[in-house]
Amino acid sequence: MIRRRALLLGLPTVGVAAAAAIFGGVESGALPGRTRIDDLLGLTGPDGVIPDITPGRTDTGSFASTHRGGAQTRWALALPPGEHRDLPLVVALHGRGGSYDTAMHQLGIPQFLAQAVADGVPPFAVASVDGGDSYWHLHEGVDSGAMVTGELIPMLGERFAARLDASRLGLYGWSMGGYGALRLAGLLGSRRVRGVAVASPALWVDSSGVSSAGFSTAQEYDTYSVFHDQSELDGIRVRVDIGRDDPFFVATKQYVAGFAPAAHVVSSFPRGTHDAGFWRRMLPAELRFLGRALT
Repeated sequence: MIRRRALLLGLPTVGVAAAAAIFGGVESGALPGRTRIDDLLGLTGPDGVIPDITPGRTDTGSFASTHRGGAQTRWALALPPGEHRDLPLVVALHGRGGSYDTAMHQLGIPQFLAQAVADGVPPFAVASVDGGDSYWHLHEGVDSGAMVTGELIPMLGERFAARLDASRLGLYGWSMGGYGALRLAGLLGSRRVRGVAVASPALWVDSSGVSSAGFSTAQEYDTYSVFHDQSELDGIRVRVDIGRDDPFFVATKQYVAGFAPAAHVVSSFPRGTHDAGFWRRMLPAELRFLGRALT
């Protein structure tokens, strides 16, 4: 832990008063670098730790996705320990720069799922899939969202017909995948989706400053933004978690505030940054939420 006094003393070329002013500005969020300073001071909360538990079976495979221009698209399906039939299905959507492997290994979803079921959460399966960086909607000829709804889910439902009940769906995602999970839940609606849980969703209030990886123009943002479409999630249980040190915090908090008072929304805004440590910390509560929503 780096103490405030030690940090100030570590700035020999800056006067103590000036250093204190700089530190105070960063601490209050008035200057860039607040998240890094808070990280050094241990103020962004603890990192989540993958449980030390034997997970259930994980199946993997790939298919040539029409909606991704014929790209070989890898997937994984994590099952809880034990023998189960007719498990509800949660699809986990990764963030930008991630893959199906990020969910299964970096976040440790198979272990978190096993721990959740051991703790009494109703069992379900979790699938993850390669989605590229196109933000899970039609972008430059690639539509990973349509790949999920039109290829992945039907394929899993057929291939694992004895184990899965793909008519009971949940969605989970973080960062880009958090946005994608909210968008796909709205498209599929409450007749198919029981619950959606997202961590640190990549949301923007308007088209200024959006990621060019997913939104080339203001018109594209207007077409695919979820920011004013909260009513499309009516009847779906929704959970949103984001750290107060996250660059998407302000927009996400406004998004949550846009739900009708009667909506089924749970939200939390603890200290935390936009990283895997925070997403792992939130996973136990999010999986518990989804397990209950799917029953």
